[in-house]
Amino acid sequence: MTPLNDPQPTISSSKSPVTGQLAAGALFLLGALLLAALSPTIEIAWVGAILMLTIYLFAFEVVAVDVAAASIMVLLGLSSLLAPFMGLEQGLVDNRHLFDGFSSNAVISIIAVMIIGAGLDRTGIMNSVASFILKVGGTTEGRIIPIISATVGFISSFMQNVGAAALFLPVVSRISARAGLPMSRLLMPMGFTAILGGTMTMVGSSPLILLNDLILTSNRALPADQQMATWGLFSVTPIGIALIAAGIIYFVLAGRFVLPKTKSESSTSGTDPMQYFQDVYGLRYKLSEVVITDESGLIGKQLDDIETAYRVRVIATKLSGEANRIGPGALARDVDLEAGMVLGVVADPDSLTHFIEVFKLKGRPRLRTFANDLATSKAGIAEVVIPPGSSLIGKSARDVWMRKTYGLAMIGLHRNGETMREGEDIRNMPFIAGDTLVVHTPWDVLPRIEKDKNFVVVTTEYPHEELRPHKVGWAVLFFAIALAMVLFSDIRLSVALLTGAMGMVLSGVLNIEEAYEAVSWKTVFLLASLIPLGLAVETTGTAKWIAEQVLWVVGDMPIWVIQLAVALLATFFTLVMSNVGATVLLVPLAVNIAIGAGANPAVFALTVAIATSNSFLIPTHQVNALIMGPAGYRVSDFMRAGGIMTLIFLVVMTLVMNLLF
Repeated sequence: MTPLNDPQPTISSSKSPVTGQLAAGALFLLGALLLAALSPTIEIAWVGAILMLTIYLFAFEVVAVDVAAASIMVLLGLSSLLAPFMGLEQGLVDNRHLFDGFSSNAVISIIAVMIIGAGLDRTGIMNSVASFILKVGGTTEGRIIPIISATVGFISSFMQNVGAAALFLPVVSRISARAGLPMSRLLMPMGFTAILGGTMTMVGSSPLILLNDLILTSNRALPADQQMATWGLFSVTPIGIALIAAGIIYFVLAGRFVLPKTKSESSTSGTDPMQYFQDVYGLRYKLSEVVITDESGLIGKQLDDIETAYRVRVIATKLSGEANRIGPGALARDVDLEAGMVLGVVADPDSLTHFIEVFKLKGRPRLRTFANDLATSKAGIAEVVIPPGSSLIGKSARDVWMRKTYGLAMIGLHRNGETMREGEDIRNMPFIAGDTLVVHTPWDVLPRIEKDKNFVVVTTEYPHEELRPHKVGWAVLFFAIALAMVLFSDIRLSVALLTGAMGMVLSGVLNIEEAYEAVSWKTVFLLASLIPLGLAVETTGTAKWIAEQVLWVVGDMPIWVIQLAVALLATFFTLVMSNVGATVLLVPLAVNIAIGAGANPAVFALTVAIATSNSFLIPTHQVNALIMGPAGYRVSDFMRAGGIMTLIFLVVMTLVMNLLF
């Protein structure tokens, strides 16, 4: 066993990442030099070197990915200044177009869908969706992942996959908080199936939308007997279904091995609404649900009959056919208890066990009925002080019906350095100035209590989320308008989505500050900064040259091997350039290769359009960039889980396409 004061483990662990980065850097440098030696032009040599540098920075995270992307953009811009020293006639990218990525259709679309998603979430719609998924799927990872993934996969087959992912991001966040599952275990399956959903229909992704036009263009150069037919809306559906099913099965079976455990995991899974009691006041309380059975002795009693005697505090009730009762005006000590009623209870575990045994109640292992109302984002523990001059001095909690009147369920009273709790008759004790009341309350109660001169609210770190359910009609209207424009018009995607986003701002669903806060600017800079690199790869002929070299190597092999090589090329190019650019570049090449090999050129063209969705290895795809921040993912997380997903995609796509066509 290594002694605690032995410094050797610390030294080796701190140096090994640097050593690994240096070794990898040397290998990438050799690769860049080899590529330069083989390149037919100096432009291709320099672009190849910058491409290798980008992959190295992303793979080993020498700096943050958005910093790496922005640095590459700046380097491409500086090539105009350094062109004479680099042996170039002009820069690799025209500086007049260097920042076009920030106004690109893709980036503006991402900003718009983030705002739309925030608007739907602010009205409570996403909250309801999360509650439904939890009700159907429970709180286990193995059941929630298929439900979320299948839903997002289906939605993304008819709208842009980044839009589907952005809309479900707040849903997954709420499910994570309520089910105690870390975001890092849920967002990657959701994001990957959103990408896979783009292969379900011919309108599911930009490459598939473009494909028929590219086929018609290629037909102009082909003889009549080699003309290709265009693809129907659902021609690719069997392939998409197989890919989504494979993705879901992959994460269900291998998720516990490949899904990362990030820093965000502890904050998500470790949230305990009762922990504050134990840390500050030594009160070992637990939040639970119990059900009154038909033979329970509670039937016919009132809350006042049992709370103090059995040291429990009821903070919510639910009777079949009625709404949940929690908060101001909902619960009072004279509430009658009935068979089938569900009670939300705060109590010491020993007191709760005794309470359940005495009255023959059914205890639930986790919150179900009140999973939404008592979620940590909706309710929790607060400290409220009685100030001098309060009209409550000399009165007790019972006198003022505190739980019913104010929505404050008092479960502890701290006075003169001593903390008294439920069962010590604290609700009959007249308040004195300086009393600290420990209460369980819905968070939306506290802003009103803060304005009441009878209280001083000590707790300030609580969710100040202002839901606007009265704006749900406007939110749904503008979401529907944006979606209809995307599906049924040929207007630019960014314009359609911005229509919905600005509609939500103008109608008051969100204010403009909330709209700005909804945007992940790290995602925006990551994607916008990479667009010039894709432009350089395409305009300098680098992409075409690489494609020609690969296809020349596999030209005499069996047709399925050539098809697989085409898919691999599309997979590689979509990682470093736009999927649209990769499709436009590779479809003509794939058609010519197919004709030369005696294969079906339409199938090879379709192979390119589908394989450009095989983008899981690094967070350059819009969806991957979107989920990276909220889940705390690293590039290595994508390479581990996405590497296997990439192989599964290629195998399933090739197999199904050869069976169908």
